[in-house]
Amino acid sequence: MRTADALQTDAPQLPPPTRTLRLDGPSVLAKRQEILAYFHQTFDLYDSLFDIIADERGFYVKAIPLRHPLIFYFGHTAAFFVNKLLADGQIDRRIDPSIEALVAIGVDEMSWDDLDEGNYAWPTVAELRAYRARVRELVSNHILSMPLTLPITWNSPAWVILMGIEHERIHLETSSVLLRQLPLDWVRDQPHWPVCEMARHDRAAVPANRLVPVAGGEIVLGKRDATYGWDNEYGERRVTLAPFEASALLVSNAEYLAFVQAGGYADPRWWTDEGDGWRRFAGARAPTFWVGDPESPDTLRLRLMTREVPMPWDWPVEVNALEAQAFCRWKAAATGRSVQLPCEAEWAALRARVPGDQPDWEVAPGNINLAHWASSCPVDLFPQGDGFFDIVGNVWQWTSTPISGFDGFAVHPRYDDFSTPTFDGKHDLIKGGSWISTGNEALASSRYAFRRHFFQHAGLRYVVSSYKEPALENPYETDEQVCQYLDFHYGAEHFAVPNFPKALAEIALRHAPDGGRALDIGCAVGRASLELARGFEHVDGVDFSARFIDAALQLIAQGSYRYTLPVEGELVDYHEVRLDPLGLGPEQAGRVKFSQGDALNLKPQYTGYDLVLAANLIDRLREPARFLEDIGRRIKPGGVLVLTSPYTWLEAFTPRANWLGGVRENGEAVTTYRALQLALAADFEEIAPPQDVPFVIRETARKHQHTLAQLTVWRRRS
Repeated sequence: MRTADALQTDAPQLPPPTRTLRLDGPSVLAKRQEILAYFHQTFDLYDSLFDIIADERGFYVKAIPLRHPLIFYFGHTAAFFVNKLLADGQIDRRIDPSIEALVAIGVDEMSWDDLDEGNYAWPTVAELRAYRARVRELVSNHILSMPLTLPITWNSPAWVILMGIEHERIHLETSSVLLRQLPLDWVRDQPHWPVCEMARHDRAAVPANRLVPVAGGEIVLGKRDATYGWDNEYGERRVTLAPFEASALLVSNAEYLAFVQAGGYADPRWWTDEGDGWRRFAGARAPTFWVGDPESPDTLRLRLMTREVPMPWDWPVEVNALEAQAFCRWKAAATGRSVQLPCEAEWAALRARVPGDQPDWEVAPGNINLAHWASSCPVDLFPQGDGFFDIVGNVWQWTSTPISGFDGFAVHPRYDDFSTPTFDGKHDLIKGGSWISTGNEALASSRYAFRRHFFQHAGLRYVVSSYKEPALENPYETDEQVCQYLDFHYGAEHFAVPNFPKALAEIALRHAPDGGRALDIGCAVGRASLELARGFEHVDGVDFSARFIDAALQLIAQGSYRYTLPVEGELVDYHEVRLDPLGLGPEQAGRVKFSQGDALNLKPQYTGYDLVLAANLIDRLREPARFLEDIGRRIKPGGVLVLTSPYTWLEAFTPRANWLGGVRENGEAVTTYRALQLALAADFEEIAPPQDVPFVIRETARKHQHTLAQLTVWRRRS
């Protein structure tokens, strides 16, 4: 096999290797100059990519229907700086409001056939070049004058600058993929974007792949280095892996050809429903960047950014995730082994074999960081990690892991829609970087995800493993009422008012017999039910709303739940509740059974309780008196009934004739508390004075509902 020892001078015209900035350092002055140099290099590098377009039509015609034309991306990364600095209050005026509105928001298509047919009055190329020059000057001056302390943190003004730089480096790569899909006569070679000239055109000469054993163990995921990171990189996830095997090489064009020749693209057995739908829609017979008839492999060519070349059979195949999954299923059937894409943790186990990270590289360990070529290269050129090649670099590697936040994930407020829209189970992680991955993309901690039909400079490595990534069951809940109640039950306290469901459970436990059975009727999303399980052997949590019960069940199953809360207008915050920090673990969850049910028509099984808690329920029932009569029969003699209510009688919930109180009878005022005393007197005795229990429900960031519920406690007579 060839090695990369003598390759460092093969591409002298590539831009100088990028070193991602560290957030710390001994000198503010030196760091300011470092940020400025990093910004200039990024901006100039991005400009140079668009030098590849030889025909101005290449700026305005969509390379693929699912994305904007390249003119959008040419302006987008510059406008990003202005939009973010303005939103952060670091500047007070725009450069060009019309451009900054037109190129502000990109496209994340929902499906391969979700076409964006919008008509846009795009600026001219000259106008955008002039705009970019003005942004370059603005940002350069701002870097030299902005407040700067070390280390740089999320809240530092410099963080927004680094965000803009790393955002542009992302689009450096995604734009290069779009250039690769323009007509050939619209692009041109550029000496500063050189193509690798090494390739095997004889398939028989391509090295065979092999499996290498990898020890299992606990993998701890989450960013810990002092470099810029996107919000989804922070936090922690621990995964315990059994030993597995991984392919030594990325799957080459030659290895993938076997799948094509076996009829893989025509056989629905190897494709998911999603994959089969894409395959049929696209009419795919082979990888997108293969040019020619796959039934005549000797005539095939490979499309690069600026040219087509005879098929380099020893370069990595480039496919979307759906194709990568289909290949693995076919190979699993052919070998009788559990061949699949690696999960994120399995890739991390491989990455741990490669010493160091991009800020410390004197020479990149692979075809990454623009250290060698503006194209892929042979899969056996860069040995890494004791038996492997290209753990980092050459092309990205699809994983089986849909992106989501780690434990402790928090949204960065200045780019609140960077990560969370992808936490939907439909965006799979790519790992390892490609030849054009620079900046944050080239770090071990980077986490980027795309829809499974999306094309990047991405291929695959396969593993033989029994690991199955847990299904992403809970992207961010957006149902307004469910979110509000999740926050009410499990979120932060507001204005020093104690958590209401927890307070109710604590009061109930002081008055109810130890052990036994409890019913939390109108349990909503279940906090009081779980708190009652600290003292009861069994708790039934029952609510009329299936959405509430579903949220409670998912919270127990997963131990966490993510939800959004309105801030103002259409702006939202992203939150996560976890049971462990609340001291509500498997012991409590195992004692609670959540079910949907009607408080006015409970099934016979709901009986024999030592405690019934009905929190803020009676003034939301059509027939509250009938409920009180029925619930009394479901409580054991000596058992306790705890009622709370703000007594907010509304005809929308309860016909006025059925109100327990808040009315006048024979000219006299009847309070709900007095009506309860009369309604319960035959079967219950009141065992504690009534007390007001406050609660606060957050509606928006600046609007909260503060309420007093009256709590009464009753014991059923023997």
